Amino acid sequence: MVSADIAAAVAVLRRGGLVAFPTETVYGLGADAANPAAVGRIFAVKGRPRNHPVIVHLAEASAVKAWAADVPADAWVLAEAFWPGPLTLILPRAEQVPDAVTGGAATVGLRVPAQPLALELLAAFGGGIAAPSANRFGRVSPTTAAHVRADLGGDVDVVLDGGPCSVGVESTIVDLSAGTARVLRLGGLSVEAISEALGHTVEVTPVARVGAGAGDGDLAAPTAGGAEPVRAPGTLPSHYAPEARVEVLDAGTVAARAGELLAGGERVGVLAPRRIDGLPAGVDALPPAGGAAAYAQCLYQRLREADRRGLDVLLAVPPPEHGIGAAVADRLRRAASAA
Repeated sequence: MVSADIAAAVAVLRRGGLVAFPTETVYGLGADAANPAAVGRIFAVKGRPRNHPVIVHLAEASAVKAWAADVPADAWVLAEAFWPGPLTLILPRAEQVPDAVTGGAATVGLRVPAQPLALELLAAFGGGIAAPSANRFGRVSPTTAAHVRADLGGDVDVVLDGGPCSVGVESTIVDLSAGTARVLRLGGLSVEAISEALGHTVEVTPVARVGAGAGDGDLAAPTAGGAEPVRAPGTLPSHYAPEARVEVLDAGTVAARAGELLAGGERVGVLAPRRIDGLPAGVDALPPAGGAAAYAQCLYQRLREADRRGLDVLLAVPPPEHGIGAAVADRLRRAASAA
């Protein structure tokens, strides 16, 4: 039986409204992917340009056939191995996919989230839900329902609260539109796991620059006749940024840099996997982030905490850059580029 909350959310989607819902990565801002006007509301609320596609969330892998014109064998291998899960596949779009979803591109991004409430919503709705992250353009992604309400307020018709997101960073994006798998964005699924599933090393070609885009579900892709390679969301040089300035350092240089900043009259905080000894008096040390998986889960919460504490500068020490740690380091560097 469908719960009252899910039934209400489905009714909103069917009349062209917006529903924020949890996934395992971040909270998404959802609209009926088959309704161009509804998808247009996503862009208006987020404040992002409308010529960039959004990821379509599906209830199960078999639904891919309704949205993709061609599904190569490697796509099915990855779907079987990692869906539901933090993986987005970029595939050639089916003819009926609205331009509002693809931005007129020849491709579409698809994924099946690994979150019970999201899957319940998708199953009850019975179609694709276009869903970028539920935050204003370019800001820190939301990992709780409270973050969504703080960022978007009354611009969302329904906010489904599924608790904190279990992964905490956006999905890994794999482009299969040209046949060969390429990782365009590091995320919640490791490159190592993808390579193991496919039986060969996967090329990682993260996009260094995008004209505009933000969040888990935003894609920037070429038009159908364009020659540019597919571009992925969350790959702006400056992205995922809090109000505080972020500097990425190794643990051995944090204390000295903190002293320099304090001497200049700035309010300084530190985010690191574990406690750093020898910090000068006056430094605001955020709770240690822990290992790579724990760091990913709390990353956006800590970036928001830096702003709540009124910090001018957050000195961030990334985790080791393998597995999901590579995605955490990527997000920190993009946040730092906003300085």
